[in-house]
Amino acid sequence: MALGLQLWRQVLAGLLLCVCVGRWAEAGKVLVAPMEGSHWLSMREAVRELHARGHQAVIVAPEVNVRVKAEDFFIKKTYAIPYTQDDFNYFMMGRFNLFFERVNFLTLFWKTAEATKNASVVFARSCEALLHNKELIRDLNASSFDVVLTDPVYPCGAVLAKYLSIPAVFFLRFLPCDLDTEGTACPNPFSYVPKLLTRNSDHMTFFQRVKNMLYPLALKYLCHFSFTPYARMASELLQRDVSLGEIFGSASVWLFRGDFVMDYPRPIMPNMVFIGGINCGNRKPLSQVCTAAFIQSVFQVEHIIFNERN
Repeated sequence: MALGLQLWRQVLAGLLLCVCVGRWAEAGKVLVAPMEGSHWLSMREAVRELHARGHQAVIVAPEVNVRVKAEDFFIKKTYAIPYTQDDFNYFMMGRFNLFFERVNFLTLFWKTAEATKNASVVFARSCEALLHNKELIRDLNASSFDVVLTDPVYPCGAVLAKYLSIPAVFFLRFLPCDLDTEGTACPNPFSYVPKLLTRNSDHMTFFQRVKNMLYPLALKYLCHFSFTPYARMASELLQRDVSLGEIFGSASVWLFRGDFVMDYPRPIMPNMVFIGGINCGNRKPLSQVCTAAFIQSVFQVEHIIFNERN
């Protein structure tokens, strides 16, 4: 009897909990401001999962784009930009051959800087077209979105979230020029955390530490013309001075597509969540035949190496 009474009390407590939190557990409305190219391919899977869990996703994207196409698990809202599809394809895809040219570092750097500058102008004008589209902004503002999901490497979504006064969730791999550490107010020890593309390990010599500290300075030039236009746009919209640090610092949560299996350990803040592998496709497990063949080949290689050493 006592056991039955205790069980009913637990059931009643559970029902009361459901009644109390039910209104907060309802499906939400998510405004998605994606970055073009492969960035969208990773974010698309997150949007698909949000839809599967009952949330409504609305994608805002330019009419002319490369990857962001209409699909059945989100609503797509578009806006016009002053570029044709051929122009957009050229700026997005036409200069990737630079990375395969056999040239010295300075030549590659300046060519990359030129290509990045041209692409940055395209994205900045696209963002201006969005932010000055009064009809679309009015529609988005009236839709009462719960959150903005965006990739901050294209800061237009962050500016839009700040303009609409909606909490922002950043979905990214990293930001250049340490803008992610600045936005999260995270410690950034140059002497211990190797910078991307420096080829340094986590056991650096003195000169490698100096290189690790000086390397980001070269990227400041690229980041200056790539990101500063968005601070100007935000300042014009909000009628006050807005810095890049304030734009990136407005994010409620940072979802990093990385983990400490692939990346070196570094300091993190409570609102930094690592979701490495979310963009990896699921594959079927190997059959027993394939697994046995792989193990046998490994033993053969080890046997050959052992004999050569002896």
